[in-house]
Amino acid sequence: MFKTSGILFGLIIVLFSSNLYAKGPIPKDTGLALDSMVPEISVIDVNNDKQTIRQLSGDKGLILILFRSADWCPYCKKHLIEINKWHSKFTALGYGIAAISYDSVETLKTFSDKRKLLYPLLADQNHQTMIDYKVLNKKYQPGDDDYGIPYPGVLIIDEQGKLTYKYFYKGYKKRVKLKKLYQRLSEQK
Repeated sequence: MFKTSGILFGLIIVLFSSNLYAKGPIPKDTGLALDSMVPEISVIDVNNDKQTIRQLSGDKGLILILFRSADWCPYCKKHLIEINKWHSKFTALGYGIAAISYDSVETLKTFSDKRKLLYPLLADQNHQTMIDYKVLNKKYQPGDDDYGIPYPGVLIIDEQGKLTYKYFYKGYKKRVKLKKLYQRLSEQK
């Protein structure tokens, strides 16, 4: 009996340890269901022009980044700069790239111009896209300064308007690994 209990205890410790030291946080299941048709986005770009999924998409679709703020979120800023470095690789695969936040057009324009972004930053000023895509961070309520912030993540919308990939983390410090995303999309080529 003692030997069996010892083995069982050892297995419990191994399982606990493997979960404790698992690589990366657990993805958050939020937003629209995979393989569903997405609603049109309700956004304007840094030139105050309304944008649509079709306008932003490449031949294979659109990589849509949802981020907290290009003004005050250092994790978002770092990720947006990193995305810029991968822009040409993703567009070579046939995808458009765009990023949406609740920031003002002026804030997005300042960041985009300063960092010479090659892809559009989009303002969801009325929060309609965040609501329609079911990614509005529920931590903030109407009237809060930060109301309208999405859960940070990535969506891939194919050329037919169907959601084929989504990636969200429970926290705000982690982001999708662009190298892994690129490898995944390259394999679908």
